[in-house]
Amino acid sequence: MSLPPGFLDELRSRLSLSHVVGRKVMWDARKSNQGKGDMWAPCPFHHEKTASFHVDDRKGFYYCFGCHAKGDAISFVKETENVSFIEAVEILAREAGMTMPARDPKAQEKQDRRAQLAEVMEQAVQFFRLQLNTGAGAGARDYLTRRGLAGQALERWEIGLAPDGWQGLWDHLRGKGVAEDLILGAGLAKPSTKGKNPYDTFRNRIMFPIRDVRGRCIAFGGRAMDPNDNAKYLNSPETELFDKGRSLYNHGPARQAAGQGQQLIVAEGYMDVIALSEAGFGAAVAPLGTAITEHQLQLMWRIADEPIIALDGDTAGLRAAMRLIDLALPLLEAGKSVRFALMPEGKDPDDLIRASGAKAVQAVLDEAMPMVRLLWQRETEGKVFDSPERRAALDKALREKIQLIRDPSIRAHYGQEIKDLRWQLFRPQRKSGNRSWQPRGKWQPERVAPTPGARASFLASTENAEIRLREAAILAIAILNPKVVVQFETDLEEMECLDPELSDLRDVILRHAIDDPDNLKDHIVETLGAAPLENLLGLRHVAVIPCVHKPGDVEKAEMTLAEELAKIKALRGLDAEIAEAEEEVSDLADEALTWRLAQAAEQRNRVTRSQNEDKAIFDIADNGARINRDEREAFEAIMSGINFERKRR
Repeated sequence: MSLPPGFLDELRSRLSLSHVVGRKVMWDARKSNQGKGDMWAPCPFHHEKTASFHVDDRKGFYYCFGCHAKGDAISFVKETENVSFIEAVEILAREAGMTMPARDPKAQEKQDRRAQLAEVMEQAVQFFRLQLNTGAGAGARDYLTRRGLAGQALERWEIGLAPDGWQGLWDHLRGKGVAEDLILGAGLAKPSTKGKNPYDTFRNRIMFPIRDVRGRCIAFGGRAMDPNDNAKYLNSPETELFDKGRSLYNHGPARQAAGQGQQLIVAEGYMDVIALSEAGFGAAVAPLGTAITEHQLQLMWRIADEPIIALDGDTAGLRAAMRLIDLALPLLEAGKSVRFALMPEGKDPDDLIRASGAKAVQAVLDEAMPMVRLLWQRETEGKVFDSPERRAALDKALREKIQLIRDPSIRAHYGQEIKDLRWQLFRPQRKSGNRSWQPRGKWQPERVAPTPGARASFLASTENAEIRLREAAILAIAILNPKVVVQFETDLEEMECLDPELSDLRDVILRHAIDDPDNLKDHIVETLGAAPLENLLGLRHVAVIPCVHKPGDVEKAEMTLAEELAKIKALRGLDAEIAEAEEEVSDLADEALTWRLAQAAEQRNRVTRSQNEDKAIFDIADNGARINRDEREAFEAIMSGINFERKRR
């Protein structure tokens, strides 16, 4: 059975040889380097004990230094499963999710034609290179010299020139005896709509040959010499040789450089790739001017597990990065991802190299961000989240994107990372200077702080002490009754926590109580150690709280948390108003200030009345516990009666 052209290439590009071989061997962890696709194991063919069987995952070949067995994924399946070539292809095709093509009696004829088209393309390469060295190519040579390309670089990249005429290449190839249908089939000419001879596809353009992974010229890219040309860059049309959505510029050399340990870099255009390679970044490719496709991403992952997408520092470059996120999310696998390096605004890699050199590019690559960070940036940048509805909309958008990830482990890790980023955005920020960053997405003036004298006053010190006690009680209730945290999440986020240790506890509670309430204590100990939790639960006033002493009553925990949070909010409001008024009273006393002080005093009275009501109902025992006064009086009456009866007897 003859397979259609390109089928085996597609099959090999979809499969990982180490995955195919890994079903039959145990990898030697000491010798293997999975990140570089360099894997070693005992040979499955002659059953040895030493790891002399080598798999080069990037090149797709294996070799045994003991028995000298060698081949690719197809030959490995053929030998280990004892099947024919076609049966091995069928096994691998099923694994790769490819449908075996129907029997094609003309397969050999098609393969022969592809070989003929490749020969025509090579003749075109030579023609364009000769044209660059003629007198008509002086302008193109000057342009390339200004871009830093001359001499050996032009030879290395086989750069040429399409002459400024309608049929220069056509006449040249016809003079060599090349059939018209082959010239048209290679995409080098287009038929005339006016009944004349076909005309050249590329005219007055600097030409860049595009080669496949096997080194065959399959297409051209042309850069216009005329600044008024409608298309600055033009690619060959799709042909039997060329599918631009499945091809990468500089694919073969980049794969070889990546196999030698270089980082795979994905740039936008030919000149970027050439500039990067000439500067020492040999593992550079480009997606031929189109948005990166699923097939191209799979090709990149065959070269490297985590390519860096180095996009231009402009709006178009950022849009391309954002589109790639949506494409890549469903395709992510363990160890397979992408990172993004955004060039300085208004520059591409070529510009940056010519302006600042290779070190500047390396610095940008070193700062490449993981995809989850760019996803977060896309959904939050330039937006204000100053209402519950806007925050909920952000949560919904991110949740929908994360659900696109098929791998459950990666999906879970993305969810945790997004949660951490969300916490950093919305958590209360400590204040510094005379302005403070608010988590709502905008700058706001900070409230005037009280004077040192006011802070040292008895009023401030007693209120702060009470706030600390209440904050400790709130966190203890939340830790021992974590299922109630979800409805108090916003209140806990806004709770400042005067004690740094309590602040750290609050942060861990908010990160883990909602998603994993049953293991909240374990998360606290893992993050902060055992001491903060033991210190909190060991406080006398905390230990006697019913929701702490006997946790599990959700309704009582909810009521207690709501009450304590409300009292802290009232105390903080009172403290701020009085402190601000005390700060201003030394400067100017007027009716407005008098009114504010009266309002602050009334607020204090409300809080005091609330506390006094508690004291009217409860007494405080020696151990700090609150005892209902009516129950205590009834108990004392019973005890008095018992003592009276004893005396009578």
